[in-house]
Formats: sequence, C-alpha cells, structure tokens
Amino acid sequence: MVLNWKIGGPLLGLVFFLAVLLVKPIGVSTQFVVADGILWDRQVPDIITQAADGGWTSSNAYLAKYADEIANPVNYNFIFVAAMMGGALLSSLVFGRISLRERMLPDLWRANFSAGWIGRWVIAFFGGMLVLYGARMAGGCTSGHMMSGMMQTAVSGYIFAFGAFLTAFPTARVLLKKEG
Repeated sequence: MVLNWKIGGPLLGLVFFLAVLLVKPIGVSTQFVVADGILWDRQVPDIITQAADGGWTSSNAYLAKYADEIANPVNYNFIFVAAMMGGALLSSLVFGRISLRERMLPDLWRANFSAGWIGRWVIAFFGGMLVLYGARMAGGCTSGHMMSGMMQTAVSGYIFAFGAFLTAFPTARVLLKKEG
C-alpha cells in the first residue's frame, strides 16, 4: 500500500495549518537543546534552578531561554518530536516497500562510497549535526525556517529553502556520480 502524494501533501499541509492555528509554528531543533540541557543538568545539578517567580532559570544564558522546558520536558514540543519519530516508524512499517538491507546500505550509497553502513550513519550524523548547528546559529531550525516559515510567508523561510536546495542539488551531483 502506498500513500499517494496527492493525498499525503494536503494532509501534511492540514496538520501544519492546525499546529500553527492551535499551538504554534512547527520547530524541532529546540528539543535537541532541551535534551542537552537535561543531560547537562544531570551532570551539573545546579545548572537549572528555580527562579524567584516560580519558573526556572539557568546560570547559562543560552539554557536560561529553555530552562522551563528542561525542567519539565514532557510538553507539547516533546510530544510533537516523539510523535514525529513514532509516525515515521509506523509509516515505514505500514507503507514501506524498501528491504532492511536497502535501508541500511542503499545501492546508490554502495555505488559511490566504500564506507559500509556504519560509515554511512556516521557521515549522516555529522552532516545532520552541521545543518543543526547552522540552523541554531540562525535562531531556528530547518523545519521552523523552511516549512513553518514558508507557510507563514516569511522571507527568511524562502531564503533558507532557496539556500538549502541551492546547496543540496550540486552536492548530490558531486557526491553521487554513479547510479545504484
């Protein structure tokens, strides 16, 4: 069974619209900061402290912005990110037609690189971290800038999307010369 893009696209648009209408624009990378803050707080217990107004704060200026979420991580954002991962897993199990072997080491990767599946995952991890770092330096995240930003007709969303595709297409052409 395959979900047709003519159905999936409008459904995704509806979910985005409802998220913005009912809660706030979609963004994911803040949860990486929250996860870092939780781990940091476990190592240095006083990095997140109770503020005088009853909220939470931090001696670290960056973590102070997210102190409430670090102190109480089970919230809308946490559930949204967990649901995204769970939905992706469920979708791949229900609609996926790609074998486990092909998922671990696609033919296209095998044709262009000698690194096995561990090398592929390491490179993907560091590539993702590089994009995440750049997005956080820009004050947002890839989903926040591109998807939510474009949906709200923010110029920054269109600039980010243009830059992402302007970079992705030539990079793919250079790195993936051979067909799988």
